[in-house]
Amino acid sequence: MSIKNKIKTKVIDNIHPPVGLLGREDFLDMIDKNTKPYRQLMSFYRCAVMEIETKFRVLDEELSLESEHNPIEGIKSRIKSIDSLVRKMNKKGIPLDITSIEQNIFDIAGVRVICSFPEDIYFLEECLLKQDDIRLIERKDYIKNPKPGGYRSLHLIVEVPIFLQEEKRPMKVEVQLRTIAMDFWASLEHKLRYKKDLDPVLLEELKNELLDCANQSAALDLRMENVRKKIEKEVLK
Repeated sequence: MSIKNKIKTKVIDNIHPPVGLLGREDFLDMIDKNTKPYRQLMSFYRCAVMEIETKFRVLDEELSLESEHNPIEGIKSRIKSIDSLVRKMNKKGIPLDITSIEQNIFDIAGVRVICSFPEDIYFLEECLLKQDDIRLIERKDYIKNPKPGGYRSLHLIVEVPIFLQEEKRPMKVEVQLRTIAMDFWASLEHKLRYKKDLDPVLLEELKNELLDCANQSAALDLRMENVRKKIEKEVLK
């Protein structure tokens, strides 16, 4: 018995009495029919993530051969959880159906590329967008225009085709490009953001502290980038 059927069997065994007039197999089929479209859509998003990841890994391989400086430090990916997806749709007042998900939620599939320096971010953006099967849907530059709390990153919503058994299907993926310092700050800020039981005065103090840390991280990025430029200039003499 598959894991999926074991889960469904466990659900049935714990229902007393049986739901309505449905028999055991009928109810299992009903569950499968209602969850299959969602599971299929998430599978499409996972395929889209693999497509984008592959593009960056190919770039990583090529750039590692061309020069000593490789701009890609790491690649991460994720698919938004169903709980997070439902919360976002409820917050936006979007109907909970497959069509609405595809038409309104563009960050279900996400790929994050960690770079060495700020200049690398825009270089990799250019490399990705000039590929003829990538279509840019939306661009938000939180590096040149940071969020009020200090968050910095370049966000791209792109559309990439996935090739299935009988069709080619365009899928949307959110691509985030940020430096090591930006990623470090964002990771810690995310963990601290949910500490809701803090004293309001302390909470405001910590927000200001995090903003100051973000500004210092951004300044460090620029200083390190300047050091790199000086070294490269010296090597070219």
